[in-house]
Amino acid sequence: MAAFEDLQELRLPELLESSRQLLEEVEETTEPTGSKIIQDKVRRGLDLLLRASGMLSQLDLFSPNEDWEEIASADLKYLMLPALQGALTLKLLGAGQRLDHLQQAREHFLTFLTQMHNYHVADFELPWAGSSSPEEGQAATSSPAERSLVAMASQRQTKIQRYKRKKEVEERLSGLQSAVESGQADDQLVREYHLLHLRRWVSISLDEIDSIDQEIKILRERDSFSEVSASYPRPQEKPPLKPFVLTRSTAQAQVFGAGYPSLATMTVNEWYEQRQKCKALPAPEVETQPTRVGSYRESQQEEEEEQEKEEHDEARQRLQQWDDWKESHPRGYGNRQNMG
Repeated sequence: MAAFEDLQELRLPELLESSRQLLEEVEETTEPTGSKIIQDKVRRGLDLLLRASGMLSQLDLFSPNEDWEEIASADLKYLMLPALQGALTLKLLGAGQRLDHLQQAREHFLTFLTQMHNYHVADFELPWAGSSSPEEGQAATSSPAERSLVAMASQRQTKIQRYKRKKEVEERLSGLQSAVESGQADDQLVREYHLLHLRRWVSISLDEIDSIDQEIKILRERDSFSEVSASYPRPQEKPPLKPFVLTRSTAQAQVFGAGYPSLATMTVNEWYEQRQKCKALPAPEVETQPTRVGSYRESQQEEEEEQEKEEHDEARQRLQQWDDWKESHPRGYGNRQNMG
């Protein structure tokens, strides 16, 4: 209630200036747009502009038959009110309300551009404003040639020129701002200052309408896709399939798997022992493989020892024979050539 009373007490210049400050705060803040603080500022600014719009309607300051040169310098700034409404409306957030907010903002920008076109504030082509549907407008005013590559290049060139003009206007505004806000500027500078603001908002509004049309197209395509998807009946849930067994698999399991009915109940050794108890099989040999291996190694070792013993005996016998021969044949035996 207190906020509403404060709103009633504000005059038209204060309403416009407060809404402009709120818009600057929203655009320059680092907080997310969806935060409660930002959304409260957006709604506050829209309330101020709505109140100012009502006052302008009552005062009847402007006439569509006038030119901007016929408007008082102090009243020129009120022409930007619809543009401010469009900029703040774009900042509104709400579940499922984005398309409505885009259409409302587009209407505000079109209202502002129509006024600027009627008052000859700036030289520009007025966007199609017959309806809020960009698809219908393109069908009504566009031709196949305009949708060609040549038209796209022309639109790009137009945006570049618009951007350059906007920068020039902003540089001129920064030079006049201190003089106008301090109250030292004469009527001609004040008039130029407000006129430059209006031309700046003309460039902003044209860019915003292009962006809005693209976003509206995307949202409508998304909605149409959702409707088409919802129109198709959902597939009925089928009951789960009952498990079944293949005959061949069952047979294989009985032979090779655990389902074989005659599984082994004892090992081969256990079966052999059982058969041996029944005296159906002969007793196994006592000598095991390791014993055989050991006896073989022992016999081989004995053979080697015997062979070494025989060689030793033969060598000893040869030495014995050599000694006997030397005893029977003294040194010089048989040497008869050198006898004296």
